[in-house]
Amino acid sequence: MLNAWSRAVVREEVDWAEVAAGSLLRTAVGHWRDDADGWFAAAYERLPETARVNPLSRDFQWVQSWMESIGGEPIDWFCGVGSAWTLPFERGKAEGEVRSLLAALHETGRLTRQEAVSMLPVLALDVQSGQTVLDMCASPGSKTTQIAEHLGDSGVVVANEVVRGRVNMLVSNVQRHRSATVVIVNHDARHLPNVPETGYDRILVDVPCTGTGTTRKNPDVWSRWKPNDGRSMQKLQIDILARAAKIVKPGGRIVYSTCSLDPIENEAVVAAVMAEFPDLRLLPAAGTVPKIEASEGFTDWPILDDDCSILEGAEVRESFAPPSDARIVAQLPNCMRVWNDQSGGGGFFLAILEMAADAAPKWEQNQFETISEADAPKDNDAAPRPLDEADTATLEAAWGRLPQNLWRRGKKILVSTPEAASIWASERNHKGSRARIPGGRWRPLRVIHLGLETAHLRRGEFERVVGAAADRLAPTIERGVTEISAETLDSLLSGEEPPPHEISPDLAEVRGNHLLLDASDGTAIPVWLGGRTSLMLRAQERTVLAARRGVVIRTKDEEE
Repeated sequence: MLNAWSRAVVREEVDWAEVAAGSLLRTAVGHWRDDADGWFAAAYERLPETARVNPLSRDFQWVQSWMESIGGEPIDWFCGVGSAWTLPFERGKAEGEVRSLLAALHETGRLTRQEAVSMLPVLALDVQSGQTVLDMCASPGSKTTQIAEHLGDSGVVVANEVVRGRVNMLVSNVQRHRSATVVIVNHDARHLPNVPETGYDRILVDVPCTGTGTTRKNPDVWSRWKPNDGRSMQKLQIDILARAAKIVKPGGRIVYSTCSLDPIENEAVVAAVMAEFPDLRLLPAAGTVPKIEASEGFTDWPILDDDCSILEGAEVRESFAPPSDARIVAQLPNCMRVWNDQSGGGGFFLAILEMAADAAPKWEQNQFETISEADAPKDNDAAPRPLDEADTATLEAAWGRLPQNLWRRGKKILVSTPEAASIWASERNHKGSRARIPGGRWRPLRVIHLGLETAHLRRGEFERVVGAAADRLAPTIERGVTEISAETLDSLLSGEEPPPHEISPDLAEVRGNHLLLDASDGTAIPVWLGGRTSLMLRAQERTVLAARRGVVIRTKDEEE
């Protein structure tokens, strides 16, 4: 017998299901597919939790084993670096210790909770280590971090977000992931500066859309969507994709993607940009992820009024209608549509566009004159800059040998890649004029964040290492790190706080921030040395390390 709460839940589900059954979206899909009922049957159950395991994490193998131990199953079509998993519960419905550890793994960057189909665009992008990549609409950052996993420690991904409030979320997620290859910028994607001028190797264009493929995640789509929503989004989508076509390198690749089912936002956008840029061609998308079931792109579609009747004649804007150019029509089937009943999850669309290798270069650099340093635009004082001589001397005093590619932003020391430094150092065109800006600045890029936060300075002096960077930093420095046994590290994680000299005679005279390294597996932890040894770890990091090493963390009550 149902209690009052259970009856309320059942009533809510029945009401919601009725809204879905009578929605405009269901009617519209009837115009787009012959078997709309098959799609509908798979379009409203809640999604399972899915996650991507970060292969750059030292704990990669252990995290995979833990996922398997709680009943997770690898996603068989995922063909990128690392792995992706479906977990045996709905999104956000983990319980008990599994819930706590899952949250800690996410917060420490060892995994990223992400809808499975949204992993597809980066797989199609085919990112290679060392490349220069652009993510045009990056926040909240799950695709940016997936790109970073493909880059490893070489290359750069410029992650752009137009909404300043969402930039903060992007920075937070990139730092959580511990990516050194990311540069975060704040621009309208339609007007991104042409930096680097040689063009990007890869560009991801995951545009804002109506989200009609996300009904299993966002059930309110059933009640609020109407056909005009896609038409109102289309110009923005075309403009962003067109900008990508202008700043991709000859021979480079663009992936255009949406979580929409509406051809107005999908094939129509691709066709419009291909008409403007004849050097673009569509590559077969399905072959990039061969194990996922998918459909070809449309070559024809109806234009729907807001009651889902078919619009015809003068009421139809050219960019909404199917293309008449035989060259474009022949290529549209190379797009990939993933419907809910095919994916077992959400709905998605993607297209892979390649710029011809012999396409005309964007700039003839010898036509420009470099303006003087005094007249060149200056970066904001808060922008990251390479270490100066004073900062270098400060860190050398603390660490001896320094990691490569260190930067400073405020009190933070950051580590990045040579490819990021090459963007900062290169000359570039100035606002479409014939003048060129000398290197040694980010402008006209508005850079908000760069690389991995590694250490903090205080009043110009070294203060501490950031815990998220400890594993990366410990093998590269000569001073400020001491090797200890696995048993000693485990005891510290459990809650013991012995005086430094009891850990190692080498620590008897050391005070302040220091790294302790378990050389047997490369685990490094930052501590503060004084009268006792205090861990400088976030709670989530300590939780994960303790779980991996089989350590029981004692509470104060248990110690007493």
